[in-house]
Amino acid sequence: MPQSLDYLKETPSQTAGPYVHIGLAPGAAGFQIFERELGWNIAGPDAPGERIRVEGVVLDGTGAPVKDVMLEVWQADANGIYPHPEDPRADQCATGFRGWGRVITDFETGLWGFDTIKPGQIMGRGERQIAPHLNLWIVARGINIGLNTRMYFEDEDNSADPVMNLIEQAHRRETLLARKVAPGHYRFDIRLQGDGETVFMDI
Repeated sequence: MPQSLDYLKETPSQTAGPYVHIGLAPGAAGFQIFERELGWNIAGPDAPGERIRVEGVVLDGTGAPVKDVMLEVWQADANGIYPHPEDPRADQCATGFRGWGRVITDFETGLWGFDTIKPGQIMGRGERQIAPHLNLWIVARGINIGLNTRMYFEDEDNSADPVMNLIEQAHRRETLLARKVAPGHYRFDIRLQGDGETVFMDI
Protein backbone atom coordinates (compact mmCIF):
# COMPACT_ATOMS: atom_id res chain seq x y z
CA MET A 1 0.00 0.00 0.00
CA PRO A 2 1.55 3.35 -1.02
CA GLN A 3 2.53 5.75 1.72
CA SER A 4 0.76 9.11 2.11
CA LEU A 5 2.63 12.04 0.62
CA ASP A 6 0.83 14.66 2.72
CA TYR A 7 4.15 15.80 4.15
CA LEU A 8 5.27 17.10 0.76
CA LYS A 9 4.93 20.86 0.31
CA GLU A 10 3.95 22.81 -2.77
CA THR A 11 6.83 23.66 -5.09
CA PRO A 12 7.36 27.12 -6.62
CA SER A 13 5.94 25.87 -9.92
CA GLN A 14 2.64 25.00 -8.21
CA THR A 15 1.89 28.26 -6.47
CA ALA A 16 2.60 31.95 -7.00
CA GLY A 17 2.58 32.89 -3.31
CA PRO A 18 4.40 33.74 -1.18
CA TYR A 19 7.24 33.59 -3.71
CA VAL A 20 5.73 36.40 -5.79
CA HIS A 21 6.04 38.78 -2.83
CA ILE A 22 9.50 37.65 -1.76
CA GLY A 23 10.87 37.99 -5.28
CA LEU A 24 8.99 41.02 -6.59
CA ALA A 25 7.90 42.99 -3.53
CA PRO A 26 10.22 41.95 -0.70
CA GLY A 27 9.12 44.79 1.58
CA ALA A 28 5.60 43.36 1.70
CA ALA A 29 7.04 39.99 2.71
CA GLY A 30 9.04 41.53 5.55
CA PHE A 31 12.42 41.79 3.82
CA GLN A 32 13.75 45.36 3.96
CA ILE A 33 16.12 45.10 1.00
CA PHE A 34 15.36 48.34 -0.83
CA GLU A 35 15.02 51.89 0.44
CA ARG A 36 11.92 52.24 -1.75
CA GLU A 37 9.93 49.41 -3.31
CA LEU A 38 10.18 49.14 -7.07
CA GLY A 39 7.04 50.29 -8.85
CA TRP A 40 5.57 52.65 -6.26
CA ASN A 41 6.26 55.80 -8.29
CA ILE A 42 4.08 55.62 -11.41
CA ALA A 43 3.97 59.33 -12.22
CA GLY A 44 6.73 61.60 -11.00
CA PRO A 45 5.88 64.81 -9.13
CA ASP A 46 6.56 66.96 -12.20
CA ALA A 47 4.37 65.00 -14.63
CA PRO A 48 1.39 67.16 -15.69
CA GLY A 49 -2.17 65.89 -15.44
CA GLU A 50 -5.02 65.27 -13.03
CA ARG A 51 -3.76 63.48 -9.93
CA ILE A 52 -5.97 60.53 -9.01
CA ARG A 53 -6.17 57.75 -6.45
CA VAL A 54 -7.33 54.29 -7.58
CA GLU A 55 -8.38 51.68 -5.01
CA GLY A 56 -10.16 48.34 -4.97
CA VAL A 57 -10.16 44.72 -3.90
CA VAL A 58 -9.81 41.45 -5.77
CA LEU A 59 -12.73 39.13 -4.97
CA ASP A 60 -12.89 35.35 -5.32
CA GLY A 61 -15.88 33.32 -6.50
CA THR A 62 -17.59 33.61 -3.10
CA GLY A 63 -17.17 37.38 -2.95
CA ALA A 64 -14.40 37.25 -0.34
CA PRO A 65 -11.33 39.51 -0.74
CA VAL A 66 -8.15 37.80 -1.94
CA LYS A 67 -5.46 39.15 0.38
CA ASP A 68 -2.17 38.14 -1.23
CA VAL A 69 -2.50 39.71 -4.66
CA MET A 70 0.14 41.58 -6.61
CA LEU A 71 -1.01 43.99 -9.32
CA GLU A 72 1.04 45.69 -11.98
CA VAL A 73 -0.24 48.68 -13.92
CA TRP A 74 0.83 50.14 -17.27
CA GLN A 75 -0.63 53.40 -18.50
CA ALA A 76 -0.16 56.38 -20.80
CA ASP A 77 0.47 59.91 -19.58
CA ALA A 78 -2.11 62.72 -19.58
CA ASN A 79 -1.55 63.21 -23.34
CA GLY A 80 -2.08 59.53 -24.14
CA ILE A 81 1.63 58.79 -24.66
CA TYR A 82 3.38 55.66 -23.37
CA PRO A 83 7.02 55.89 -22.26
CA HIS A 84 7.83 52.91 -24.47
CA PRO A 85 9.81 52.73 -27.73
CA GLU A 86 6.85 51.19 -29.55
CA ASP A 87 4.89 54.40 -29.04
CA PRO A 88 5.95 56.69 -31.92
CA ARG A 89 5.56 59.70 -29.61
CA ALA A 90 7.56 58.22 -26.73
CA ASP A 91 10.11 61.06 -26.87
CA GLN A 92 7.26 63.48 -26.09
CA CYS A 93 6.20 61.64 -22.93
CA ALA A 94 5.92 63.76 -19.79
CA THR A 95 9.16 64.27 -17.86
CA GLY A 96 9.43 61.94 -14.88
CA PHE A 97 6.48 59.81 -15.98
CA ARG A 98 7.23 56.08 -15.64
CA GLY A 99 3.85 54.70 -16.67
CA TRP A 100 4.40 51.47 -14.75
CA GLY A 101 3.74 50.48 -11.17
CA ARG A 102 3.43 47.52 -8.83
CA VAL A 103 1.27 47.28 -5.71
CA ILE A 104 0.44 44.62 -3.14
CA THR A 105 -2.91 44.15 -1.42
CA ASP A 106 -3.16 44.77 2.30
CA PHE A 107 -2.74 41.36 3.95
CA GLU A 108 -5.55 42.09 6.44
CA THR A 109 -8.21 43.74 4.28
CA GLY A 110 -7.28 42.85 0.71
CA LEU A 111 -7.41 46.53 -0.29
CA TRP A 112 -4.96 47.73 -2.94
CA GLY A 113 -4.41 51.25 -4.17
CA PHE A 114 -2.03 53.60 -5.94
CA ASP A 115 -1.63 57.26 -6.82
CA THR A 116 -1.04 58.34 -10.40
CA ILE A 117 -2.30 60.75 -13.04
CA LYS A 118 -5.37 60.16 -15.17
CA PRO A 119 -4.28 58.93 -18.60
CA GLY A 120 -5.35 60.68 -21.76
CA GLN A 121 -7.01 59.26 -24.86
CA ILE A 122 -4.63 57.07 -26.84
CA MET A 123 -4.09 56.92 -30.59
CA GLY A 124 -4.24 53.24 -31.52
CA ARG A 125 -3.43 51.37 -34.71
CA GLY A 126 -5.09 52.75 -37.78
CA GLU A 127 -5.52 56.04 -35.91
CA ARG A 128 -8.35 54.54 -33.87
CA GLN A 129 -9.06 56.47 -30.67
CA ILE A 130 -8.76 54.38 -27.51
CA ALA A 131 -10.49 55.66 -24.39
CA PRO A 132 -8.35 56.51 -21.33
CA HIS A 133 -7.61 53.34 -19.39
CA LEU A 134 -5.16 51.47 -17.17
CA ASN A 135 -3.76 48.07 -18.12
CA LEU A 136 -3.66 45.70 -15.13
CA TRP A 137 -1.88 42.38 -14.57
CA ILE A 138 -2.91 40.30 -11.55
CA VAL A 139 -1.17 37.38 -9.87
CA ALA A 140 -1.72 35.64 -6.51
CA ARG A 141 -1.67 32.24 -4.87
CA GLY A 142 -3.79 30.00 -7.09
CA ILE A 143 -3.26 32.27 -10.13
CA ASN A 144 -0.19 30.77 -11.74
CA ILE A 145 -0.65 32.52 -15.08
CA GLY A 146 -1.22 36.24 -14.59
CA LEU A 147 -4.60 37.69 -15.52
CA ASN A 148 -4.79 40.72 -17.80
CA THR A 149 -7.60 43.25 -17.73
CA ARG A 150 -8.28 46.94 -18.27
CA MET A 151 -9.77 49.64 -16.10
CA TYR A 152 -11.76 52.36 -17.84
CA PHE A 153 -13.29 55.44 -16.21
CA GLU A 154 -17.07 55.76 -15.90
CA ASP A 155 -16.84 59.55 -16.34
CA GLU A 156 -15.20 59.24 -19.78
CA ASP A 157 -16.78 58.51 -23.16
CA ASN A 158 -15.91 54.86 -23.78
CA SER A 159 -18.48 54.25 -26.53
CA ALA A 160 -16.01 54.17 -29.45
CA ASP A 161 -13.27 52.21 -27.70
CA PRO A 162 -12.37 49.22 -29.93
CA VAL A 163 -11.64 46.86 -27.04
CA MET A 164 -14.86 47.72 -25.22
CA ASN A 165 -16.79 47.13 -28.42
CA LEU A 166 -15.37 43.62 -28.74
CA ILE A 167 -17.38 42.69 -25.63
CA GLU A 168 -20.81 41.76 -26.94
CA GLN A 169 -22.76 41.84 -23.67
CA ALA A 170 -23.23 45.39 -22.38
CA HIS A 171 -23.39 44.23 -18.75
CA ARG A 172 -19.96 42.63 -19.12
CA ARG A 173 -18.46 45.93 -20.28
CA GLU A 174 -19.48 47.44 -16.96
CA THR A 175 -17.00 45.15 -15.18
CA LEU A 176 -14.21 47.25 -16.69
CA LEU A 177 -15.53 50.59 -15.42
CA ALA A 178 -14.06 52.28 -12.35
CA ARG A 179 -16.58 54.25 -10.27
CA LYS A 180 -15.79 57.83 -9.31
CA VAL A 181 -16.43 57.92 -5.57
CA ALA A 182 -15.01 61.41 -4.92
CA PRO A 183 -13.09 64.07 -6.86
CA GLY A 184 -9.85 62.43 -7.99
CA HIS A 185 -10.75 59.11 -6.35
CA TYR A 186 -11.83 55.96 -8.25
CA ARG A 187 -12.91 52.52 -7.06
CA PHE A 188 -12.29 49.41 -9.15
CA ASP A 189 -13.07 45.97 -7.73
CA ILE A 190 -11.93 42.91 -9.69
CA ARG A 191 -14.02 39.71 -9.53
CA LEU A 192 -12.18 36.52 -10.44
CA GLN A 193 -15.27 34.30 -10.79
CA GLY A 194 -19.03 34.20 -10.36
CA ASP A 195 -21.64 36.90 -10.88
CA GLY A 196 -20.12 40.07 -12.28
CA GLU A 197 -16.85 38.34 -13.20
CA THR A 198 -14.40 40.88 -14.59
CA VAL A 199 -13.55 40.60 -18.28
CA PHE A 200 -10.03 39.25 -18.67
CA MET A 201 -8.04 39.37 -21.88
CA ASP A 202 -5.96 36.79 -23.69
CA ILE A 203 -2.73 38.65 -24.46
